[in-house]
Amino acid sequence: GFWEGGKGGGSHNVPRGSESHFKVVLVAHAFASVPLLERHRLVNEALADELKGPVHALSIVAKTPAQWAKASGAVPPSPPCLGGSKA
Repeated sequence: GFWEGGKGGGSHNVPRGSESHFKVVLVAHAFASVPLLERHRLVNEALADELKGPVHALSIVAKTPAQWAKASGAVPPSPPCLGGSKA
């Protein structure tokens, strides 16, 4: 499989220096027969300890190798944040 993680960028509405927005990109053969929602549940379960902290947003991209190849390895942008404060 392939794993890439990172914190979200400036398009989110959170205080300066905040690290509460994260994106996880996973590519694995194990996802072949798993529906998208269940893939997200599996990722949330695997990251349960990390998600106990101050996580405001988590964007998950979970694909099979074939889906990843079809998307040419492109990672979709995270949606704009609608919550939080810049105060």
